[in-house]
Amino acid sequence: MKFYENILGVIGNTPLIKINNLTKQYGIKAQVFAKMESLNPGYSVKDRIGVSMIDDAEAKGMLKPGGTLIEATSGNTGIGMALVASVRGYKCIFVMTDKVSVEKRRYLKAMGADVVICSAAAKYGSPDHYVSTARRIAEETPNSFYPDQYNHPANPLAHYRTTGPEIWNDTDGKITHFVSSIGTGGTISGTGRYLKEKNPEIQIIGADPYGSIFKTYKESGRVPEATPYLVEGIGQNLPVGNADMKAIDEIINITDRESFEMARQLSRVEGIFCGGSTGTIFAVALKVAKNLDENGLVVFIVCDTGEHYLTKFH
Repeated sequence: MKFYENILGVIGNTPLIKINNLTKQYGIKAQVFAKMESLNPGYSVKDRIGVSMIDDAEAKGMLKPGGTLIEATSGNTGIGMALVASVRGYKCIFVMTDKVSVEKRRYLKAMGADVVICSAAAKYGSPDHYVSTARRIAEETPNSFYPDQYNHPANPLAHYRTTGPEIWNDTDGKITHFVSSIGTGGTISGTGRYLKEKNPEIQIIGADPYGSIFKTYKESGRVPEATPYLVEGIGQNLPVGNADMKAIDEIINITDRESFEMARQLSRVEGIFCGGSTGTIFAVALKVAKNLDENGLVVFIVCDTGEHYLTKFH
């Protein structure tokens, strides 16, 4: 018989899908491929780090049977962790801002998690900020594990061990450009490090919303004041440990309007139903691909499914 022992066995090994209609529409000669992370069982790239961080905690004895997983999340990492919790018998408490879509909140509750909502307007470091709230709950909860996805080394390591090798192997080593968003920094840093080790000429491009600090921070070392934007799950108002600027060659800013429009275009013209952050990434992938000849091969991350945002922009 061919089967998986549990749902965690189908995380990863997501396919590459060639973009045809939109590359033709924009007169692009290079090949452009979508890395379909939305086909993971929790419908996002964050399934990889959910299992990776929990595996690490179990191996180090930081998480005991019947324990409680606590994390500050924009939803997808919580969903990835909740998958593991369902299989291994853990409880979950996830802290989110009121910017997060209703769909992701309901998804987590449907999986048995407790969800705590904080104001997105709370300043980092204040008691009401969602990260501060998650840390406080973890301190007050016996037998709990707070991974801190923004700084946990098992986050980028998951992509170094899986996402990077998958892309390298599936493109037969022909990839020239990798495009990802920067949120926790795990996907772009871990994947980027692996690909650079295989071929230092591969360009690692960060896609970031206007309002986030990463472009200015990489180019000048200065941390500007962040401004609000609507796209969920990417960008930051402060540097984070897992966002390795040395692994990234260039960062390109994209507006909310263009992000949502590109996500809709992927859905309606290519049949790839995705969220706004994928629109940000795809917009950058197109900008990069326009300047390449037929030898260019661009791979971009499809972060998650559009089903998480039906009431927000689709």
